[in-house]
Amino acid sequence: MSTKTLPPEVQRVEELAHTHVADCYQCGKCSAGCPMAEQMDVIPSTILRMVQMGDVVDAAKTTAVWQCLACLTCSARCPKSVQVAEVMDALKQIAFEKKIVNKKIKRTVVFQKTFIDTVRRNGRLNEIELTGFFKFNGFLSDFSIPKLLADTQFAIPMILRNKLHFKPGSPVKDKAVVRRIFAKCLKEEKSE
Repeated sequence: MSTKTLPPEVQRVEELAHTHVADCYQCGKCSAGCPMAEQMDVIPSTILRMVQMGDVVDAAKTTAVWQCLACLTCSARCPKSVQVAEVMDALKQIAFEKKIVNKKIKRTVVFQKTFIDTVRRNGRLNEIELTGFFKFNGFLSDFSIPKLLADTQFAIPMILRNKLHFKPGSPVKDKAVVRRIFAKCLKEEKSE
């Protein structure tokens, strides 16, 4: 099927994923190999079929796209070289752009955004900063006190075992390189 005859939503998925979803013939190898398939509300092969049928919005609303580990097992197993993991990433991006992220996954999105912001700021991950911002932003997203306080029982044992470092790690020496990487990624995203 020519890309020109595809609905615009499917074209967008293919552009973001750098693959042709029409190549999928529903063999199911992606779902059979997926370590998260049993926990997903919709298995990978079904998500591919939804995209093929033009049901991109409903595919992007699934919790499955956010549960994907991006382990690439699905893509490696595909006999037609469909980049299934890339399709899942494309659907995440579409869900985020259209503000249609499944409410059950709100904290996952908060975590991912906090993680990227921490790396962008420091050039590498700072676990204490990540945890603090995630707990704060997560609380603001759902006002859940139990989730805010979850895992606090691990703090003291981790401190005693020298696993938590309150002194921030040194940021990368050349933050300009990190800024250029992020700028290039954002520029490419806007040009697509």
